[in-house]
Amino acid sequence: MTSKDQPPAPAQLVAVHGRGIVSSKKHVATADDLGFTRGDGVFDATRVRTGSDGISTIDNLEAHLARLDQSFLRLTGEHVDRDYWRELVDEAVDAWSHPGEAVLKLMQTSGLESVQGIPLLVLSITQMSEASLAQRAGIRVTTLDRGTASDAHLDAPWLLGNVKTLSYAVNMAAKREAHRRGVDEVLFTSSDGYCLEGPTAALVVAKDGVLTTTPVEGTGILDSITQKQVFAKAEKDGWRTEYRLIRPKELAKADGVWLVSSVRGAAPVLELDGRELTTEAKLTKKICKYAGFKN
Repeated sequence: MTSKDQPPAPAQLVAVHGRGIVSSKKHVATADDLGFTRGDGVFDATRVRTGSDGISTIDNLEAHLARLDQSFLRLTGEHVDRDYWRELVDEAVDAWSHPGEAVLKLMQTSGLESVQGIPLLVLSITQMSEASLAQRAGIRVTTLDRGTASDAHLDAPWLLGNVKTLSYAVNMAAKREAHRRGVDEVLFTSSDGYCLEGPTAALVVAKDGVLTTTPVEGTGILDSITQKQVFAKAEKDGWRTEYRLIRPKELAKADGVWLVSSVRGAAPVLELDGRELTTEAKLTKKICKYAGFKN
């Protein structure tokens, strides 16, 4: 593919602690930043929606700041400065005027190897890709063994279960394996045969009026903000909800299966390991509504 054939780069805005909004082409980290050299840092991400008038809204910002704080606390023993993050987010969103949907990403590293205790804070807003938008219509998924048991994280806090770190190489490798297999996405499974989560999404299963997801405790999966929102709104609508370990074979008998996230919303799983799954369109519409997305 030549440069003329490549799609235009998405619009993007970048802001850095102590510098404010900077050009997206300028450097933001040095070569000895621990986030770059070790993946020693955390991040969180959510959706920004901008109207034709240029006014933007952010989905569940406080919940994402709280999760960012808990991730950094688990990683380093220190809290993030939520007030500063709010100010930086406000400055960036006020300057963002591209209509449509975008991804707000907050990143905080542990700082430099040479100077301890000075974290790097970087924010970006990036126009949502067409690929992410298209996957809301449905995804084909393959299961991949994550190589740890469903209770591996119970007595091993140093494994950083439930922490959204910058060390995302395994997740990216899993996504590449999905593409190699000719599908869209991965569902991680435990070595003892239970469903866990996607690389960037939580699992939600519907069966006979009950919504089910994988429990956080012991499994090491991320505590999903979108999944909790879906459950809270579904309960008000008469659903029962539960957290339990789920076998992959159960998904074939479900009324609907989704991978839900703050950016993509609720993507119905249409196929798992080559087997077609049944998910009614009206059921997906409900789950999307609970997640705060239109289907």
